[in-house]
Amino acid sequence: MSFRSVLHRLEESFLAALLCAMTVLTFSQVVMRYGFNAGWLWALEVNFYLFGWLVLIGISYCVRVKAHIGVDAVVRLLPPDPRRWIGLFVAFLAIVYTCLMLYGSWVYLHRLQILGVEAEDIPVERWILSLCLPIGFGLLLYRLLQMAWRIAIGQSPGYELADEAHDAIRDVAGDDNPDATVVSR
Repeated sequence: MSFRSVLHRLEESFLAALLCAMTVLTFSQVVMRYGFNAGWLWALEVNFYLFGWLVLIGISYCVRVKAHIGVDAVVRLLPPDPRRWIGLFVAFLAIVYTCLMLYGSWVYLHRLQILGVEAEDIPVERWILSLCLPIGFGLLLYRLLQMAWRIAIGQSPGYELADEAHDAIRDVAGDDNPDATVVSR
């Protein structure tokens, strides 16, 4: 098994575990609160941090599976070479932004560690709970570099986004190569 496939499985399993934990915790909190007039004081804060982990790891996952949406109607009208150059430029901008966020999250965590700030309802230091910031942005940087490389060597026509219109037409028509100008009955 390659590093890439191990990383994919770990990422997907971790996201599934986070979502499951959030669902179970929220459901049990609702049952406890409305069924028994009780609850856990720490549940809301735990869900807050779990959600942060889910979002920041999910960003890189969505880049990998091409699930991010974007407005690329004009770019799709361009010939292949300009589309590739625009894709590389967009990937470069996303990489620069991710590097800035990675650096900022590292500085933030370092300051939290120096201050020794604990979470409000959980007896754990906040820098440990906020490790999702550098990990998530590190994974995002890895995925963006992969995408930029695919664009640069010609394996991808440009910055890869979700194409909801294409997917909807394919689902309705049952065609893998839909043409929006053809109506099938």
